[in-house]
Amino acid sequence: MSPLPKIHAAAGGLALVTILGLQTFLALAETGYAADLAASRAAALWVVALLLVPALALAGGSGAWLGRGRRGPLLAAKMRRMQAVAALGLVVLLPLAVALWWLAARGMVEGRFALLTRIETLAALTNVLLLGLNLRDGLKMRRPARPAAA
Repeated sequence: MSPLPKIHAAAGGLALVTILGLQTFLALAETGYAADLAASRAAALWVVALLLVPALALAGGSGAWLGRGRRGPLLAAKMRRMQAVAALGLVVLLPLAVALWWLAARGMVEGRFALLTRIETLAALTNVLLLGLNLRDGLKMRRPARPAAA
């Protein structure tokens, strides 16, 4: 049996845990539990670049490979959700992370910073929801089909 399903599950799980960990870390940093907000934001960018992006890419690539030749509503839903996760990450979360780091580095942590932080949190938690739904559907796809009731 191929190790690809386990790699796919591990990459997806790592992405999910990384997003939750980042959100927890950033929330603590912004409530005063970090001495330097700019350094916290910079550290978060490194985690995203070195851990989250590769985990999401591996989950997406392995999922596409596992799903090749298959059809069905669960697979279609998983693919739509992964497209939304990628779009949120590239179009919303990455630019926001850079903008928030830039503002924090200049000490500009007032209303605009707070608003952008809330948008970032909402987008990240949306990604957590989408990845969680994909996890659920992936587990459903892995289970053997039940025989129809007589």
